[in-house]
Amino acid sequence: MKVLLDTNVALDQILRREPFFEAAKKIVESSLQGRFTALVSASTVTDIYYIACTMLKDKVLVMARLEALLKTVDIAAVSGAEVHRAIGLKWADFEDAVQFTAGERLAVRFVITRDAEGFAASPIPVVSPERFLDMITVD
Repeated sequence: MKVLLDTNVALDQILRREPFFEAAKKIVESSLQGRFTALVSASTVTDIYYIACTMLKDKVLVMARLEALLKTVDIAAVSGAEVHRAIGLKWADFEDAVQFTAGERLAVRFVITRDAEGFAASPIPVVSPERFLDMITVD
């Protein structure tokens, strides 16, 4: 099973944001154990880097955490086709539309996010990190 991690969930992991860090960490660890394949969109990677550097003010730390994350998740390519499809969707949140189209192309089963509203029009089921963990019964 493939799942797409929204930018906010990946940032929870990178920034170790409480109270969200534990759920993000468990999802990443479960992916590493092979329970499912977690993906982030290529556009998310650059967003994470920019936001985390702005917040942490430490490029070396951010790059180390980003590299660690990318050892456990796959990257969903974002090409012109995904960008044009996202524009055509006319969602209120363009960034979420781009992520959706990348996940759609790879037939992800779920989008994991703390911002379900941003994916309100998604035909792919959208779940919170906690709900996803409940679904896969992680201890």
